[in-house]
Amino acid sequence: MSLLFRRASLASLGLAFGLSALSLSPLMAQETAPAPAPADAAAPVPAAAPVDPNAVVATVNGQPLTEADLTLAEGELSQQFAQLSPEQRRAAALSAAIEIRVMAAKAVTDGLDKDPDFQRRMAFLQQRALHGEMVEKGVVAKVTDAEVRARYDQEIASTPPVNEVHARHILVKTKEEAEAIIKQLDGGGDFQKLANEHTSDPSGKTSGGDLGWFGPGQMVPEFDKAAFALEVGKYTEQPVQSQFGWHVIKLEDKRTKQPPAFDDVKDQAKQAVIRDKYFALVKSLRAGAKVEIPDAKLKQAVDTMEAGK
Repeated sequence: MSLLFRRASLASLGLAFGLSALSLSPLMAQETAPAPAPADAAAPVPAAAPVDPNAVVATVNGQPLTEADLTLAEGELSQQFAQLSPEQRRAAALSAAIEIRVMAAKAVTDGLDKDPDFQRRMAFLQQRALHGEMVEKGVVAKVTDAEVRARYDQEIASTPPVNEVHARHILVKTKEEAEAIIKQLDGGGDFQKLANEHTSDPSGKTSGGDLGWFGPGQMVPEFDKAAFALEVGKYTEQPVQSQFGWHVIKLEDKRTKQPPAFDDVKDQAKQAVIRDKYFALVKSLRAGAKVEIPDAKLKQAVDTMEAGK
């Protein structure tokens, strides 16, 4: 499921209260648990037996609670229980599911399911859950590898090439110090040696002032402008002032920045495809729906928001 779309909570309050006892001392549970025996690296790992979702794990007032129910409950566990062992998570999920069942039964007995506010919330939760199913099965599941690759290629093709530079610098406190260093360079001085001797940049004292590769906008504006204006192998003839002091900059090399590899950004490309498909589906459904908003001010706000999607 995309991070953009989350399913409705199963029963967040019941689950939270049902598992509250376990949350009181997770560290203690870790301390008292016996240390696992070292695994035999040569021993084959047995394959997990398939789980029948209809298998009954408990009955509550004669009603079955199945593996599928348990999986739903376990999926709703808060991240605070992530450190529990699989056995503890399973037990916690079953305990919570049982608690939810008995509390829900009591609520029905007391007629709380007939409360208008509750029925409105239930209707909304059902709609939100169906929205999630539509996103999952009508959008996400239909995204193909070819579409993701095409989106990557489209982004790469539409992104202008960016130059980046490899530079060194010597940072000093005063303009006079910088001018003195430039004179030494004019006389044949070694830039790296002078950087190690004079720069106040801690990272440059042992690297000859090496800044590595960087692109436009990664440095302060004054430094950025001066560095990108240099020819390869040249240094600034005049000191460059920035908020950090006075710089003498040498350009080591230039190159066109390579785009990220597909495998490195395919998840982002897939999310972009999902987003576009989702909004296209919403737009088509909204176009066929009759939506009326009597409040003119609210309607204008909604229209403005929709136009920005």
